[in-house]
Amino acid sequence: MTTSNPFFEPSDLPYGLPPFARIRNDHFLPAFTRGMAEQRDEVAAIGAGAGPATFENTVEALERSGAVLDRVCRVFFNKVAADTDEEIQALEVEITPRLAAHGDLLLLDPALFGRLDALYEQRGKLGLDEEQLRLLERHHTHRVRAGARLAPEQQRRLRELNAEIAALSTEFSQNLRVATAAAALVLDRAEELAGLPADRIAAAAEQAQALGHPGKFALALKNFSCQTELAALEDPALRERLLAASLGRGIDSNGPVAVALARLRAERAALLGYPSHAAWEVADRTAGTTEAVEELFGRLAAPAVANAEREGAALAEAAGVAEIGAADWQYYAERVRKERFDLDAAALRPYLELDTVLHDGVFHAAELVYGITFTRRPDLVSYHPDAHVYEVHDADGGPLGLYIGDFHARESKRGGAWMDSLVAQSRLLGQRPVVVNNLNVAKPPAGEPVLLSWSEVNTLFHEFGHALHGLFSDVRYPLLSGTQVPRDFVEFPSQVNEMWADWPEVLAHYARHHVTGEPMPAELPARLREAENFGAGFRMVEHQAAAVLDWAWHTLSADGDVPGEDAVAAFETAALERYGLAMAAIPPRYRTGYFAHIFSGGYAAGYYGYRWAEVMDADTVRWFRENGRTIRESGEIFRRELLGRGGSVDPLAAFRAVVGRDADIGPLLDRHGVSPR
Repeated sequence: MTTSNPFFEPSDLPYGLPPFARIRNDHFLPAFTRGMAEQRDEVAAIGAGAGPATFENTVEALERSGAVLDRVCRVFFNKVAADTDEEIQALEVEITPRLAAHGDLLLLDPALFGRLDALYEQRGKLGLDEEQLRLLERHHTHRVRAGARLAPEQQRRLRELNAEIAALSTEFSQNLRVATAAAALVLDRAEELAGLPADRIAAAAEQAQALGHPGKFALALKNFSCQTELAALEDPALRERLLAASLGRGIDSNGPVAVALARLRAERAALLGYPSHAAWEVADRTAGTTEAVEELFGRLAAPAVANAEREGAALAEAAGVAEIGAADWQYYAERVRKERFDLDAAALRPYLELDTVLHDGVFHAAELVYGITFTRRPDLVSYHPDAHVYEVHDADGGPLGLYIGDFHARESKRGGAWMDSLVAQSRLLGQRPVVVNNLNVAKPPAGEPVLLSWSEVNTLFHEFGHALHGLFSDVRYPLLSGTQVPRDFVEFPSQVNEMWADWPEVLAHYARHHVTGEPMPAELPARLREAENFGAGFRMVEHQAAAVLDWAWHTLSADGDVPGEDAVAAFETAALERYGLAMAAIPPRYRTGYFAHIFSGGYAAGYYGYRWAEVMDADTVRWFRENGRTIRESGEIFRRELLGRGGSVDPLAAFRAVVGRDADIGPLLDRHGVSPR
């Protein structure tokens, strides 16, 4: 082991950007090993410290620990998600349980907890500022919730459970990657794809080539149920095949994994004194109780279903059938939108070229609202040729951080869209943020434009909202940096940022024909908003159905009510029926076999958080529109009081500091057209 390993020392690149040009796969394991060993020694030294505990020698020392491990974890798990290979996947299987055990060491170390507990008990007398007090409370709460007060034998079992859960989560993720690739539909002729735009057919040819089927056409699956191609494909039999492939993937390999994870999480919750994993999770979120989440479900389910049923009746009439099927819903929805609102979704795409949307839309909106600017840095090497680096400057021209955009699908990248942090902002450590946005937009042949759907535009604005949360972080301590807020709050800033996609001044700046440069016809935005309202019922039911599946898996108790491995489909059906969301024509946005958010991500018992956060989002959008200030003035308030505070304040207090009161659900109901009649 030599110091040539690039993780052993801080990067000397601008903003601490990891030195990707020097990083090889064989650097990871030595860095993990050294990083964990160093942090074990650091934690042991903190726990054995001479004299009484102080904030500086205990809490702040803990924040400084684990530098090597932090650097390698951030790069490695970004690579796992965005550019994996067989070697990385094998290392992930090996290292994940070791990291879980290491995490338990940090959270359950009795000497360290004793010092933190002593500080916590006298916290009001320590003269701490607001952020220091918040940091102490979070460190203490994390350890109590993780089992620091359990007896040694209970902690032993807890460590076993955590290791098993970590290993199964990795297995789920890797199974899903294989199942998704295997479920791609490979077609012989372009004519079979009738209805798709020419650039998407060309992308399907590129995808087939990448999968080893030259001369053919492949529809690779995105990581949700109703594939976007269902809205355009003219062949109803192909639509049926595509939906069946999407809904069926992963059930054989991941059904048993999901059952095992639910059982282990329920056992862990019971060990920690909670009736279910959901109860344990929400106790440390803004919802607070399972009852509060179920109240939200109850308020939204019936009006959403009623709205969706009205939409379904209109589609059935358009199709000339008694009932519309799930594979045909999106296809006929597009035709109804075109007839009712004179809006053809495919006709929008020539006005939505990726680079223009990014530079003249997403970046332009950020400049209008927050004053920040972006400069491409081709001299800085990222982890993949498709991932481009931008330097971000504040309104006064000062340095803010780096933004990396990685927008194309590839075989080495998992599905979905997300934000990640390669360097977390911290004044204690002298770090400015480096954040990444990932999308999975099909890559056309070289030289062809990348044209987005309206949904993909919204996704880009959404993920950039997460990036802003990381870029604007202005805290002292790493634990409180950026998006390290409760899971049912983290989606709030990203959902707010979607508002700028169709804000008139922003839309007019980026929605231009990629060939002629002509602006999108002036009447299209209004028709687009009208057309978006038609489909609100579908979107709400689809999302709520996924949320209640997550909830059903994680409200199970440990006393024997977990379903058998062969009963996953029946369990899903019963859950949807229990919450009044069983609509054959609207499958959940995610089914168990490919619900990566909850079985291999951090959203277990937390998928409700999208809708919970949207209550605040819709109310904040109204605040932006109606508070009487300029956009720039409002943006400064939102940044200063909420985005910049990270986890250093209570999130609901941050919301109140912006809007001036608690959130009102009315704007959310109005947005989705599900206000009770």
